[in-house]
Amino acid sequence: MTGSSQDYAPHPHIGGRTAALRALTAWRAAAPGASRVVVVTGGSGSGRSRLLTGFLMLCDPEYRKRLPLEEMDPSTVPPELPAPAVPAPDGLTAAQVLWLLADHYELAATSTEGVYAELAALDEPVTVVVPDVDRAGPVRAAGEPARLVREVLAPLAATESVRLLAEVPRPLAAELAGGLPSGTVRIIDLDEPEWADPEGLVLHAHAVLNPVFGAPELPFTVDPAARLALGAAIGRRAGTSPLVVQLAVNCLLMAPEGFDAADERFLPTSVGEALDLHAQRLGSDPQTLRHLLAPLALAEADGIPVHLWARLVSAIAGQDMSQALAGGMLLAAPFVQPEEQEAEQDADPADGGRTLLRLLHPALGDEIRAGLPGVAAAQTQIAMALLEAVPEQDWSKADPYVRDHIAGHTLEAGLLPQLLTDPGLFIHADPVPLRAAVEAVPAEELGAPARTYLRTAPLLTRTQAPVELRAALLETAFVEDGLPEYAEAIRGRLGLDLPWQTLWSLPVSGVSAVTVGSLPQPDGPATPVAVLVVPAGTPGARPVGASGSAVLVHGLVQPDHLGDADPEQILRPTEEERAAAPLGLSRGGDYLRVWDRADQEVVAALISGTSFTAADLSPDGILLLATERGVKALRIRAAGATIAS
Repeated sequence: MTGSSQDYAPHPHIGGRTAALRALTAWRAAAPGASRVVVVTGGSGSGRSRLLTGFLMLCDPEYRKRLPLEEMDPSTVPPELPAPAVPAPDGLTAAQVLWLLADHYELAATSTEGVYAELAALDEPVTVVVPDVDRAGPVRAAGEPARLVREVLAPLAATESVRLLAEVPRPLAAELAGGLPSGTVRIIDLDEPEWADPEGLVLHAHAVLNPVFGAPELPFTVDPAARLALGAAIGRRAGTSPLVVQLAVNCLLMAPEGFDAADERFLPTSVGEALDLHAQRLGSDPQTLRHLLAPLALAEADGIPVHLWARLVSAIAGQDMSQALAGGMLLAAPFVQPEEQEAEQDADPADGGRTLLRLLHPALGDEIRAGLPGVAAAQTQIAMALLEAVPEQDWSKADPYVRDHIAGHTLEAGLLPQLLTDPGLFIHADPVPLRAAVEAVPAEELGAPARTYLRTAPLLTRTQAPVELRAALLETAFVEDGLPEYAEAIRGRLGLDLPWQTLWSLPVSGVSAVTVGSLPQPDGPATPVAVLVVPAGTPGARPVGASGSAVLVHGLVQPDHLGDADPEQILRPTEEERAAAPLGLSRGGDYLRVWDRADQEVVAALISGTSFTAADLSPDGILLLATERGVKALRIRAAGATIAS
């Protein structure tokens, strides 16, 4: 049952789905009896995203002007209202989606609980549309769609002032609806008879077969009668899946030789059949086609670089697939979408961009993964092949896909903890997908370097840190966490020109002031020291008068506690010495800047994941700073401006 009407023009983008559009329009208009929450679901390839895209066209005040609204069924056209909030989750974490929503409504909240409270307190009801929940997350195997449903959509749906429309995979749709009171939510399952659209599938097939809309001129496309008959057969065979219609037409148009339009045997009824029938019609083994597409089914982000594709196909197949690849493009083409990617910002302009390959639709990936003997085993083969593709095991020379996404492959292979021991990977990999992958590993499986990375990662992602900044943050973090060998590896073997060296870190809390100074020695030069004002009772500290404070004296250059030093003997730099020093220090509420007095250029700008409580700079350029985590000393080098923690 479609609820369509022959008297009205169909939606130009959707070409049908009248019953579903009527239900969505009633939701948008807050019509009597309409549920406050609507969940659009269905199998992968059922047209969920297409339906929501078409509906959002009707909800956008500017886009509506381009649609033939006066020719469409009025019951499928929502009233003209301000556009809803649409926090698109593609590639984002659940938290990022929530903060997109907070930004849209200009909320002042600083916590997730505060976001929901402020939304509930707004004067007008809040209308939110969340499409493509299945595409959430920077790493596919990290389970972000489920987290988005549980941590964002469920609280939104439970907020009485929020009218929510979400497009959700079927298992998560049932979970979301199950947690809401009866009558609050309506589920539109596009595979159910009430919402299925067989007429729309036939219209879709007719359109994509028509040369007017770009189809090549073939006997079964130029002849109207043949085109109508073939379109009807394709739509009938496809059941409820627009994707199967698209795949059937793609296969016929890309390889029409020998196709008999009157023979329905090569018209698929499922995604899997579309793969197998296409291979059989081209005289190939269906398993060969699945081998060719397997790396794309296991790919991260926007797809596999074309130059890595052959390597990964052979790795998963466990044999040399070069011969199959040589003639495999026609075999794979109906299911693959190439995309040209611009060169990275710091790449040689002469190198240009590169081509990525990805599957036409996620349902193809679902089908191919389901046919693999083991996904973890296949991901292991991919991970090994990617590691072998790193020149000289130098992550700075690795292909961006390898560098940024090997963590996603090793996560699904169950091998990620073994990979998280190389500071070169921590520094050169994009911190967004790497952080997401590491966070998906149980904490007890992570080694000490990985725990340090995970602690530092929020600062890396918040600052969109470039390589030098990531190196700086991690060099300091490894010293703080008692992993000096990893800090030394960053300084020594990675070839990066760091603007400072972390000399030491002391995990003492409650530091209210710090001062650099020197302790005279009877038989040699004075010892540079750090004087820390700490709470009384701090181990090793000397009480100061009756103030309730104490002083802790520590070596400034060497990590030595000088508990026997008399604070009264310590000499502080004079104002003249500070003014004559080559570097100066400026401090704000949440930043520190070290600058060169000669040219006023900033040589280090420091931020931290915890608040700064005190700072001082020695005349010879050693920065002493305290945060809520403790105290550390950095030897500043007057190199290019950077940021550290």
